[in-house]
Amino acid sequence: MKDKIIKKATDMFLKLGFKSVTMDDIAGEMCISKKTIYKYFSNKESLIEEGTEVVHQKIHQMMEDVISQNYNAIAENFVMREMFKQMFQSFDQSPAYQLKKHYPEIYNKMMANEIEDCSQMFRQNIQKGIVEGLYRKETDVEAAVKFYYTLIFSINENTMLEKDAYELEAKALEYHTRAIATSLGIEELEKQKQIHNLTT
Repeated sequence: MKDKIIKKATDMFLKLGFKSVTMDDIAGEMCISKKTIYKYFSNKESLIEEGTEVVHQKIHQMMEDVISQNYNAIAENFVMREMFKQMFQSFDQSPAYQLKKHYPEIYNKMMANEIEDCSQMFRQNIQKGIVEGLYRKETDVEAAVKFYYTLIFSINENTMLEKDAYELEAKALEYHTRAIATSLGIEELEKQKQIHNLTT
């Protein structure tokens, strides 16, 4: 029952907003009593916290699945971006923006985990691209990782609408790639932009 409550509540939080969904709404949607929810969660904040952890795990499993497909480094980033679009396209408001605004403590805790995990993923991607000849071998990997996650997280936490965040992320990905790409990498970037309909 606990897992079912987390799943339903998280779906509702993401679609309708963390602030606007109440424990009554969740109970009504599930046809259970509010008392049943409180048996597993002391308050709404604890339910949100567990829900964001489930989403975090799901996202990182999907990332691992993309990485296991063995795309080249640049294609991998574009496929990853497409995966996020599929996952979040039904939401009007950016979940990260909402969480930061209404539940900053939960947001900060989640971001500490995200930064660590995403840094590792970005680092592996850059190292892979250097080996493939798509990124310049003299690239300062740690600086590139920090610049990129700072850009991506800043977009997500400061952009209210999900579709706007998605468009800005495309520009950030191109900016990041151009900053470290070899001439071969630029060719691959242009190819991926065409495949994903991002030509300007």
